[in-house]
Amino acid sequence: MKKLIMPKGSYGYIENRKVFTALRTLLYFAVCIGLYVMGYVTTGSNKNLLTIVAILGTLPACKSAVNMIIFLRAGGCSEGLRKKVCMYDADLVTFYDMYFTSYQKNFPVSHMVLKGNVLCGVTENPKCDTNEAEKHLEQMLIQEGIKNVTVKIFSNAGKYIDRLSQLKDLETEKHKNHDDIIRLLYSISL
Repeated sequence: MKKLIMPKGSYGYIENRKVFTALRTLLYFAVCIGLYVMGYVTTGSNKNLLTIVAILGTLPACKSAVNMIIFLRAGGCSEGLRKKVCMYDADLVTFYDMYFTSYQKNFPVSHMVLKGNVLCGVTENPKCDTNEAEKHLEQMLIQEGIKNVTVKIFSNAGKYIDRLSQLKDLETEKHKNHDDIIRLLYSISL
């Protein structure tokens, strides 16, 4: 049985959130409409307390709708890429379906790994500017006071898999801010 809500960084997270946010949005709007109709039917007018409650209920419904639109536009890791990179999941700290946003651009990163002071990922979206994604992630790390982390985002899956095999064989210690890096990545992605 599939989990109702998948954790961030797991394969299928974006698809799961698309369904969850769509259902939640429909439920919120259905409650608002139901309250409005119930108030109108019982009083014969829309000048009643339930109308006010229904109108106020549209605020969380609209917020959920915005969240749903963001997830509908986002893309996750393809099954083909997952089959190629899943063999590295046991040896490296991995993240699937990471979607980073900045004021100017969005950066869909299908798969990422963290080992020592190296953070690298791959995007399957040809429109993703990998250089800007690297700069954005480096800037976020520096803002959190995390230094000496090398960030590399690949657009070529073959080169990324080669890098994963190199990282797998690399003997290195955990970065001193390892847990802070993971926490930051989760907090700045959708």
